Amino acid sequence: MSETGEAPVPSGGEIFPRLQALGVTHVFCNSGTDFPPIIEGLARAAAQGRALPRPVALAHEHVAMGMAHGAWLATGRLQAVMLHTNVGLANGAIGAINAAHDRAPIILMSGRTPVVEQGRFGARTVPIGWGQEMRDQAALVRESVKWDYELRFPEQLPGLLDRAAAIARSTPAGPVYLSLPREVLCEPIAPSSPEAPPMAPARAAPPPDEIARLARWIAEARNPVVIAQRGAGSAEGFAAMDRIARGWGLPVWRWWATALALPTDHPMDVGADPGPWIAEADLIVALDCLAPWQPDLHRPAPDARVVHLGPDPLQIRTPVRGFRADMALAGETAEILTMLEAALAPLRKGRAQALEARARKVAQAAARIRRAAIEAARAGGRAAPMSKAFVSWRLSAAIARAGREQDAAVFSELGCPLDPLTLRRHDAWRQEPHSGGLGFGLPAALGFQLAAPERLVFATMGDGSYMFANPVACHQAAEALGLPVIGVVLNNAEWGAVRQSALGLYPDGHAARANAAPLTSLDPSPDFAMVAAASRAHVETVETPDQLDDALDRAIAVAAIERRQALLDVRVQRSMNG
Repeated sequence: MSETGEAPVPSGGEIFPRLQALGVTHVFCNSGTDFPPIIEGLARAAAQGRALPRPVALAHEHVAMGMAHGAWLATGRLQAVMLHTNVGLANGAIGAINAAHDRAPIILMSGRTPVVEQGRFGARTVPIGWGQEMRDQAALVRESVKWDYELRFPEQLPGLLDRAAAIARSTPAGPVYLSLPREVLCEPIAPSSPEAPPMAPARAAPPPDEIARLARWIAEARNPVVIAQRGAGSAEGFAAMDRIARGWGLPVWRWWATALALPTDHPMDVGADPGPWIAEADLIVALDCLAPWQPDLHRPAPDARVVHLGPDPLQIRTPVRGFRADMALAGETAEILTMLEAALAPLRKGRAQALEARARKVAQAAARIRRAAIEAARAGGRAAPMSKAFVSWRLSAAIARAGREQDAAVFSELGCPLDPLTLRRHDAWRQEPHSGGLGFGLPAALGFQLAAPERLVFATMGDGSYMFANPVACHQAAEALGLPVIGVVLNNAEWGAVRQSALGLYPDGHAARANAAPLTSLDPSPDFAMVAAASRAHVETVETPDQLDDALDRAIAVAAIERRQALLDVRVQRSMNG
C-alpha cells in the first residue's frame, strides 16, 4: 500500500494522471499490444471517477502527430502522443520532423517490445514481440527531438514525464521522446501525488542592452526592412509587430511564411517577394526565419546590417545555414517584440515626421502589391480550370460573407496561396512547416478544431498532400470526434511542386517542353469526394469558377450549423498553366 493507503497500480496506469498534472488535456493515441497496462489504468481511473486527459483513439499515427501539432497551434499548450512500438513510431516520424521544425512542444511516447522472453509479467507473448525489437528504437526520431530516453524502472515514470515536459517547453520548444517497454509498464508502483509540482521550463530572453542596441539601429536606418517567416509568436507579439511596423514605417515581407506576423491587408505588409526591397535595405531584421531569402536570387547590400531574432535565431538544428548575422537575439518571439517596442518608444522624438513620410511610401507600395495580387487572382477565374489564387480569393470572400473573418483559420499545404486572402488574426493562417513532411494540413486542422471548437477551420491542400494525409483515417476521426473541418482539395492531378522545381532549374529543358513531365503526374485523379463521403461528409466536386462561391457557402453552412465535416474537390490549373 502507498502512504495514502492506495493499492499499487501498474506504472503504465500512472502516465495519464501525471500528464493531467502537467496540464495536458488530450492524448492522441494509436494503440497496440504494448498498451494493456495503460488501458487497464484508464479503465481503473474511469471506475474511480478520476479526471484525466481525454484519450483520442486514431486510426493512423501520422494523424495522431498532426492533430497534436494542430492542437498546440490552437492553444500554445503542451501536447502528448502515444504510439505503438517501432512500427507506430516509424509512421509518426514524419510528424516528429514537422513538429521539430515548427518547434511544437509534444511529448511523443511509444511502447517498446518487451525486453524479456519469459518469467516476467508483461514478457513477450506473440511473434511480433520478436519482430518489432530494435537495437536503438529512439534512433527513428532522435534527430527530430530535443531529448529521448527509455524507461528503465517503473518508479522513474512521473519524474521522467516532468523532465520531458520541461524540456519540450523550454526555449526553443520542440518535441521529446520517451520509449516505454511493456514489462516495465506492467510493474506495480504506488500512485503518485497529483499535487507534486511540475518542473519549470527554461525560458530564454535577450539582454536588455542588446535590445537597446537593435532599437538604435532601427532608429538610425534609412531603409530598414523586416522579414517575418514564422509569425509573431502570439496575439501579443502580433499586436506589438503591428505597432512597431506602423510607428516606424517598416516594410514587412513574408518570404515563404508559415504564419502571419501582420494582417494580410496591413499597410506595412509588402507581400512575399523581397526582391524590390532587399538590395536597398541598410538594416534587415529576420524575425524567426529559417531561410529569410534565397542566396542565389536575393543579395543584401554589403554594408547592410543583418539581425536574426527568435527562439533559435541561428537555427542550430540546421547543419548548413550561412546567412549573415551581425546580431542574433534568442528568446520567445513575442517577448522580443514587446521588449523592442518599449526600447524604440523614446527614440521617436524628433523623427516623427520622417517616419510618417516613410510609412506613407511603404503603404502606397503595399497597396499596389495587394491590388496586383487580387487582380491576378481574379484573372485566374476567367475560364476553367481555375487557378489556385482564384480559389484563395473566393475563399476569402466566402469567409467574409459568412461573417467569420474574426474566427476563421486557414491551413494551407500546397493549397490556397496567402496573397489573395484577407486574414487579420495572428493564428488565422498556417502553412506546412519547411521540413516538407507531406500530409500535415488536414490532421493539423482537425487538431486545431478539436482544441478550438468555436473556430471556422479550413484545410486547403493539393491533391498529393491530401493523399499523404491518410484521408480515410482523417475523415474517420472527423466523424468520430464531431470535427466540422472544411477540406478544400485543389486538384490538378499532379505533383505541382515537383513540376515547378524542375521548371525552375531547367526552364528551357525537355521537361518544360513535354506535355507531361516525368514523375509528376497523378492521373487518373481519384474521386476524392467519394473518399470523404464514406465518412458521411458533405461533399461536392467543383469544376468551373461559377460553381465555387455557392459550394463554399454550402460547405460553411454545413460546418457552422450542422457541425459536420465537408470536402470540396476543386479542379484547378496545372503548374505550367499558372
